[in-house]
Amino acid sequence: MGAGVMTQVSRRGLMGIAGAAAVLPVAAHAQAMPGLPGLPRFGPAPDIAHLLYNENPYGPPPSAIRAMAERAAQGCYYVDDIEPKLAALIAERLGVGVDNIVMGNGSSEVLWAAASAWGRKGAILTPELIFDEPLVYAKTLDIPVRTVPMAPDLGIDLVALQAGITADTALIYVCNPNNPTGLLLDPVALRRFIVAVAPKATVMVDEAYVELTDDPTRNTAIDMVRAGHDVIVTRTFSKVYGMAGLRVGYAVTTPANARRIKAHRMTIGVASAGMAAALAAVNDTEFLRASRGAIAQGRSMIMAAVQAAGLRALSSQTNFVFVEVPDADALQKAMAARGIVIRGSYPGWPRWSRVSTGKIEHVRRYADALPVLTRS
Repeated sequence: MGAGVMTQVSRRGLMGIAGAAAVLPVAAHAQAMPGLPGLPRFGPAPDIAHLLYNENPYGPPPSAIRAMAERAAQGCYYVDDIEPKLAALIAERLGVGVDNIVMGNGSSEVLWAAASAWGRKGAILTPELIFDEPLVYAKTLDIPVRTVPMAPDLGIDLVALQAGITADTALIYVCNPNNPTGLLLDPVALRRFIVAVAPKATVMVDEAYVELTDDPTRNTAIDMVRAGHDVIVTRTFSKVYGMAGLRVGYAVTTPANARRIKAHRMTIGVASAGMAAALAAVNDTEFLRASRGAIAQGRSMIMAAVQAAGLRALSSQTNFVFVEVPDADALQKAMAARGIVIRGSYPGWPRWSRVSTGKIEHVRRYADALPVLTRS
């Protein structure tokens, strides 16, 4: 089951924010870089607090920026022969073989490829509230997608998922931590679930946010891949590395599953800029530490605002928070009027509003506005 509603807020609250920002000079460096005449702006305007897409504005790390600059002049070349080098670095870091790795144009590509490949064999089973991009793609291919209700605390109900398996279930898809709830599955329960159901259907675990959790090693399902279970784990450089626009992701799975996913990818995947950035950043432990720290501070700040507003939110292990409000769409509009961009409601969940951590100064604007805009 997912974790329950957070009932306490860190005593740090709004404190310590400047310290977190100070260890991330890359953000200021990136903003100070001169633009080119006529080049459209990438990202939000300076006066907009962009807390919508779960981006990490503290990246890319300086190591990645340097690598892209050094390799920009070689952008005329395909990088097919470089992909195995990145796969090997990732495999070494995770303690798996290079034949366990599938690179993709963001984790979206490997999620889509798996949905396509397994959907040819049967249905996809998933919780009803989840990152649905691969499911939308599956439905365009007429792949049957079946959902089970969430647990009472909005966690993923593993018991319901196991009970929902039928003879034609080919793929079971979960996010851990889940998007949009931010809740984390109990790692022991997830492992038991995989052992029980993987003989019946492949389990795909989207771990886009797992590197932001308090204990990524304990919370990942990659050890189940090492043990030979029928599991696909997907990861991305978009979140903790702050490289969403560079589109670098990968899957970790059995060699047989890896070959099957590769057969459904695009012929040419990761672009040279993303490849150079990922090669430089994959072992940048200093940046990863600082990135996690800044995100945790932003999350604490949001939770303090939730408490000040007399609201509740789920206990997030990600760079976003799922907040229960009187009307999520009305709050989205009211925030937008103040230059603060957040997510509106999800279908069937009109009272739940997702807000990303974003830049500390942008989170502060949200934190100041939330109690005012939700006051009865």
